[in-house]
Amino acid sequence: MTTLDFDRVAIWIERVQDLYLPPYTFELVAGGRSNLTYVVTDKDQRRFILRHPPLSHVLPTAHDMEREYKIISALYHSKVPVPKPISLCKDTSVTDRPFYIMEFVEGRILRQPSEAENLSVSMRSHISESLVKTLVDLHLLDVKQVHLQDLGKTEGYLERQLRRWSHQFNNSAAEVGLNYPIIDMAHKRLVALTPPQRYSGIVHGDYRLDNTVIGDDAQVAAVLDWEICTLGDTLADLGMLVVYWSEAEDEVTLLASTTSLPGFYSRSQVIDRYVNLSGRDLSDLPYYVSFSYWKLACILAGVYARYMQGARAGDPSDVTQYKAQISYLGEMSLSRLEDL
Repeated sequence: MTTLDFDRVAIWIERVQDLYLPPYTFELVAGGRSNLTYVVTDKDQRRFILRHPPLSHVLPTAHDMEREYKIISALYHSKVPVPKPISLCKDTSVTDRPFYIMEFVEGRILRQPSEAENLSVSMRSHISESLVKTLVDLHLLDVKQVHLQDLGKTEGYLERQLRRWSHQFNNSAAEVGLNYPIIDMAHKRLVALTPPQRYSGIVHGDYRLDNTVIGDDAQVAAVLDWEICTLGDTLADLGMLVVYWSEAEDEVTLLASTTSLPGFYSRSQVIDRYVNLSGRDLSDLPYYVSFSYWKLACILAGVYARYMQGARAGDPSDVTQYKAQISYLGEMSLSRLEDL
């Protein structure tokens, strides 16, 4: 399948809910690199969101829409803000894979520095605080209270992740002829130095500024993109947030350097606030930062492989720089292990 059958999807949407009225228009806002996200607009200009897996070259165990829908449904009434789920479609006569619809949350998604330049220094500081507090709230949730205790195994998270992402990296590399000895080297070091798991809970898996919607009050209005959420070692989320967090003096940034603007916390402030709010020991944090660099390299290899095999779904992004970024991520992973 190279495109969704929007006529079939529209019939299903009209059948399962009565708030949003046809005809519907579908606008792709993220494609290829992850699950497909469409903003759907009804005849009265009301918007909601449709999430669907990539249309081809899907990695095993990835892009599970039923799982993602289950997670946001469980978290909707918790302290962690998520969009309101509307309905899940498992009918393969509509599309060949499950997908779901959820509410559209009003607010800002700060993907580029230009989108935060008009915010005051004070507002940027409040956004930083809310990001850290929301992450701590997620990590302190009782998984039984939100009925997510069967989401996955809790213990042995790092070991499972190292196996999973190494396997997926090797598959992606084989598909398009990639060769990165540095990723294998980092993997071996991470396996040898794996720390004991001290803190268990819900792990988002890709927690960062542009995976949230920020409200006008500078608070996190919704956390997005739960596709690789599981149970496990919650310090992995903090490691990932630190990797993504940019500062003004950084020579290389993985994402747009939004958090390098004045007012946003520094990395050390992010870490200090997490400690103050959670009371947790972060002496092993360099390991989790190293692991996050390595994991991102594996994810990026999968994105590159899908794109090179045509699974863009209309996304015009240039991926020629991805090969160099994979090497950089491997180098950063190894360098952070030296801080242990």
